[in-house]
Amino acid sequence: MTHAQGDKPVSGTPPQPPVTQPAPAKPVRIKRTRVSGTWFAIIIALIILIFLLIFILQNLASTTVTFLGMQGSLPLAVAMLFSAIAGAVLVALVGGARIVQLRKATRKANKAVR
Repeated sequence: MTHAQGDKPVSGTPPQPPVTQPAPAKPVRIKRTRVSGTWFAIIIALIILIFLLIFILQNLASTTVTFLGMQGSLPLAVAMLFSAIAGAVLVALVGGARIVQLRKATRKANKAVR
């Protein structure tokens, strides 16, 4: 008895299961860490500092600054940098005061719960 092509095998070998490809591995998701966040912040800060340096070097023309009756002359970019730093310090002081206020309120609320 002969078998046509595609029928059961003629010899006594058992049928082979179909070959399947293994499923592709899922990509591993890496958690972000504080170190990676710090590294990213440092890179951004360096880029900002480079732009700031370029700004200062391009604006070296001297200007007269008057503040609280005092008067002085310094490069325009340096005067602008000082004013930006003063603004940042003012915002930091107000923010720090608010943080202290919230911490005191939290401590008071926690003591009331106990």
